[in-house]
Amino acid sequence: METIGGQALIGGILMRNKEKISIAVRKNKKIILKREIIKFKESKKPFIRGIINLISTMHVGIKALNYSASIQLNKKEKENKFINIITIIIAVIFALFLFKFLPLLLTQFIDDNLNLSSASFNITDGLIKLIILITYIYAISRMKDIKRVFQYHGAEHKAVNCYESKKSLTIKNVKNFSTIHKRCGTTFIFLVIFISIIVYVFIPKDYSFSLKLLLRILLLPIIASISYEILKFSAKYNNIITRTITYPGLLIQKLTTNEPDNKQIEVAIKALKGVI
Repeated sequence: METIGGQALIGGILMRNKEKISIAVRKNKKIILKREIIKFKESKKPFIRGIINLISTMHVGIKALNYSASIQLNKKEKENKFINIITIIIAVIFALFLFKFLPLLLTQFIDDNLNLSSASFNITDGLIKLIILITYIYAISRMKDIKRVFQYHGAEHKAVNCYESKKSLTIKNVKNFSTIHKRCGTTFIFLVIFISIIVYVFIPKDYSFSLKLLLRILLLPIIASISYEILKFSAKYNNIITRTITYPGLLIQKLTTNEPDNKQIEVAIKALKGVI
């Protein structure tokens, strides 16, 4: 069976199966379906594929978001590769500030007052990242438009869960499945935070703030690669170890997914059928 990935969009859903892409967007009573084959194929090399596939996913995701927004705004889609690149750069800078610079700054402040051990320093850093992540998700989930996006996220997971359980893709069947999925990017983000705590233990806390920040950024590709492999492994093997490692990520998904309505499930089914 294929390994299906997806992403919630503005009023729609993207589904991906290897190089096949399907985007379904609801506009009034009509579902607009777009299919394409991407040239940037997924890598299969362990510990290299994580970074390559992450870049590919970001590129495809931003294009799909722009496409769904253009439909909702009744504007003709015009792909601008320069704008897409700038968008990715801004997103990366924002993420580095929120999950690297700010947690390290707060941890450094706590250490200046409590004189933490190296292990405690990095655990505190990781816990602050987790708090920021949960607070950020909770804050945006209160927005009306984001609530709908999270409903589409839930519909995407339900449809994929239904398909992977070898059930017919009907609204009735899909509704019976969970909005939580073990391969979700939310779980990947948690794994990155978890693995970073372990990796950063080897960075002496006595280094300067700038050096600690630089090393954290330079080590991020390695951490992302390890996290990706763990996510792939846990999706393939269901045992107490993989369930324990991914369980917190599944809990966070309860914030990033909402129960969808029938129309949103219909969009998810349409998108999924476009890649299988």
